[in-house]
Amino acid sequence: MLYINAGKDFLQVIMSEKIKLYFLGSGEIAVPVLQQLSRADEVVLQGVGTQIDRPAGRNCALMPTPVGKTALNMNLPVHKIPNVNDAEFIRHLRSLDLDFIVVISFGQLLKEEILKLPRCGCLNVHASLLPKYRGASPITQALLHQDTETGNTFMDMEKGLDSGAVYHTQHVPLSQIEYCDELEHFLGELAARDMIKVLQKIISGELVKVPQDHSRATVCRKIKKHDGKISFETMTAAEIEAAVRAFYPWPGAFFEVSDHGNVSKLTITKAKVRTDLEGAPGETLAGGKSDWIIGCKQHALEIIRLSAPGKREMSVADYLNGRRGQKPLILKDFHGENQ
Repeated sequence: MLYINAGKDFLQVIMSEKIKLYFLGSGEIAVPVLQQLSRADEVVLQGVGTQIDRPAGRNCALMPTPVGKTALNMNLPVHKIPNVNDAEFIRHLRSLDLDFIVVISFGQLLKEEILKLPRCGCLNVHASLLPKYRGASPITQALLHQDTETGNTFMDMEKGLDSGAVYHTQHVPLSQIEYCDELEHFLGELAARDMIKVLQKIISGELVKVPQDHSRATVCRKIKKHDGKISFETMTAAEIEAAVRAFYPWPGAFFEVSDHGNVSKLTITKAKVRTDLEGAPGETLAGGKSDWIIGCKQHALEIIRLSAPGKREMSVADYLNGRRGQKPLILKDFHGENQ
């Protein structure tokens, strides 16, 4: 592929061949993008990099990332990378003579030596409308904050955290019924739809990157297990219902109950805001043997489905039937580990 300089911010193609790129990704959202790039006639995929296998599940067996698993199933060359900035790996990337490095949900920061390596730069897809929700958990934050809109941002990577100039955005309206895992999959499919077009338009100069307004930036950190703990005393019913969807499937929106003197954690998987009911926060309001409605800081929350330790997800009716309709005592203090 031959290029001629047409200004500081972009390159213009005068004779085009296939786009040579390397893919860095780990999370579920990156899988549709990898699949699209691997089958695109316009692209030569020079390799796939992902995080190393990590312990998961009760047996702590080593498990590949979603991208790692997908790459192996597709017989793609994949590197499981402990440190993307390792000198040997950088030498490997340099040997590939890349036009782009495409990054989505990778989980490691790239140093300047890598950022400057591809001819057309490193293109990152971030699952928010930047500069909002820079960082590790943008999809969860959009749901937690009950936003009316989210989307993807295609940006030119620089040393700052998700602070690079923007090439392209995709806007997605939210209807306050989305779950995190479903929304992540949808955003991945949406990013894959436009990926080839964005790469081509960057090369041609048709897409000119626009700097972010850093004064409007917000940053979100990685989600930890204890973030899923809800409080009927300090949270409204709408906030808890949003948390149920935002923290699904992990870490789950959970609370603790006392069951014959033992502390047990219950995770809500589906709930409904009851604006027609009010009660003391944490109080179990009137209901039948198949109902569990709990007072909150504002309004009440009807639990529809939940999971209990060592059991599969179930309806609240099945849970209460197993207890012969007796509702356990909700604990206000959190006894779990701060992880």
